[in-house]
Amino acid sequence: MIKRFIIALIFLVLVCGGIVGFNIFRDKAIKQFFANMPVPTTTVSSQTVEPVTWTPSIEALGTVSASQGVDLTVENAGIVKEIRFAGNEQVKAGSVLVQLDDAVQQADLAAAKTQAGLDQTTLERASVLQKRGVGSDVAVDSARAASQASTSQVAKLQALLDQKQLRAPFSGTVGIRKVDIGQYVSPGTIVATLQDLETMYVDFSVPEQQLNLLKIGGPARFGLTGEDMPFTGKIIGIEPKIDPVSRLVKVRAEVSNPEGKLSPGQFVQAKVLLPEENNVIALGQTAVVSSLYGDYVFAIRPADKDANGQQAAAGKSEAKPAAEGAVSSAEAAEPAKPEALVARQVFIKTGRRSNGLVEVLSGLQPGDRIVTAGQNRLSSGAPVAIDNTINPANPAQPEPASK
Repeated sequence: MIKRFIIALIFLVLVCGGIVGFNIFRDKAIKQFFANMPVPTTTVSSQTVEPVTWTPSIEALGTVSASQGVDLTVENAGIVKEIRFAGNEQVKAGSVLVQLDDAVQQADLAAAKTQAGLDQTTLERASVLQKRGVGSDVAVDSARAASQASTSQVAKLQALLDQKQLRAPFSGTVGIRKVDIGQYVSPGTIVATLQDLETMYVDFSVPEQQLNLLKIGGPARFGLTGEDMPFTGKIIGIEPKIDPVSRLVKVRAEVSNPEGKLSPGQFVQAKVLLPEENNVIALGQTAVVSSLYGDYVFAIRPADKDANGQQAAAGKSEAKPAAEGAVSSAEAAEPAKPEALVARQVFIKTGRRSNGLVEVLSGLQPGDRIVTAGQNRLSSGAPVAIDNTINPANPAQPEPASK
């Protein structure tokens, strides 16, 4: 009985030992397989770092307003007799837009003109009698005063009659009418809006730190989006006072609007153009990766070079030929192999951003090649292959793909 128990125990130990040994062997084999497995080559697009001409700018959000714009109102109360404009019509300065009922004023003016004519005749008659010696000076003075009063009364009634007409104060585009014929209107009633759309103003605000970069007459561009800015203008006013709450300063620019594409009250993107700067190192924004440790890029280096472009310490030693200068016929027949490239993580210090570019203050030198697309699949030291068929950094002129 004891002998059978011992045999079973030995058999169990052998089985368990075999299972444990197999697991250890399997894990070791898997580790060795992955350790010796070559890292797959990642295809990326690249950009060569070169000095560019940098056009710095100040970006802001602005509101469009007309250089001249008013809400038209009547001066006197009355019944609307005639409307002489249509919505969105171009009107000239001084043209009559609305005519109120002026029958009473017309009658009063006619009576005043008749009285003025009579007083003028009386004055002339009194002057003739005075010259003949049969009229007194008092009679002439009274007739002259009456004539002048009648003339003033005519001018007053003519002014009241003119107030029954609503005229355009300047040339521009009139809006939708807000009154109808036969409607009674009182002073202050808005009839329509009149806007001069030939020249527009854009009001925007910039931080106080950038106030010293602005100047009267400085160029600026405007558009509905930051990528499309077809409107050009210039700065015509800078508020001399900075808002103590927001720490912003208000700026006004003048924009030509001959085609009428801008409308008062419209929201636009504003960009104040500053003087150009030469020899600035800049990259496409797609090349820069931000992390908790700072901004970095992947620089493309030969496999035997480190991130700084120096010879790697742990490089493979080249085997010396048996006889110096001796090359076998098989080696001579083989084509030269392309240089192995790897991606090295390089931390950089960035500066300003404009037009999809990022200024690089330190970390890169002209002539360096950096990855512009495919960084999400890279790690430092990973082998790469360059294919610039589609290059986000310069889609119009991609660099030739390496073979």
